[in-house]
Amino acid sequence: MTDLTQSDAILGGRVRLLQSARGYRAGMDAALLAAACDAQPGERVLDLGCGPGAVMMAAAVRRPGAHFTGIEADPDALDLARANIDLNGLADRVEGLAGDVALPFSRLGLPRFDAALCNPPFFDDASALRGPAPEKSRAWMATDGLAAWTGYLLKAVHDGGTITLIHRADRLADLLGLLTPKTGSIRIRPVQPRSASPASRVIVRAVRGGRAPLALLPPLVLHPEGEGKHTEAAEAILRDAAPLGWN
Repeated sequence: MTDLTQSDAILGGRVRLLQSARGYRAGMDAALLAAACDAQPGERVLDLGCGPGAVMMAAAVRRPGAHFTGIEADPDALDLARANIDLNGLADRVEGLAGDVALPFSRLGLPRFDAALCNPPFFDDASALRGPAPEKSRAWMATDGLAAWTGYLLKAVHDGGTITLIHRADRLADLLGLLTPKTGSIRIRPVQPRSASPASRVIVRAVRGGRAPLALLPPLVLHPEGEGKHTEAAEAILRDAAPLGWN
């Protein structure tokens, strides 16, 4: 693959990432999803739709005792994910596999996971978004709909396993409707650009078979009012590998 760029600034230089210069490029959403991962040593974590591997690279560095499997349908993105695994020296506990949410999870021939991470495409209605560049369309448009992504995640984790997603805040009701038939103990962390702004993202964690009440947690605010820099809380997550936290 040509037209690649390499970032060495992720987690303050702890992670290096090759990405397509023209295709989808991981950013804040991937960083926050990785920070939301609280996998314990020995646990197996699925990164569904891993792209070039930004989420699982950062999560693996944050959680050195856990094992990560990325699933990706785009062959070029999967090649990049595998290259990034090698670049970061993580081949002993991180892998990238070909897979598609349109196909049954059982096709992978893997046991169910302890946890799953997912940053699904944000749009499933082509009329709601001005068409992205062809190189980015798969990352932005969920041709099988959000239900296919949540359905795959529900099949991919065992009872007691966690599902963690980041999505647009205005899709929260849809996410809850799709997850609640088989999950509970749902915790929601809103993400606000500034303290006076509505949430633009939500990070949702659900437990398959969980029964605890839903909890709406305090928001993560990314920027101080009137300033472009990050808040102390956001900076600690993005550069110093602080966990997002679920309390």
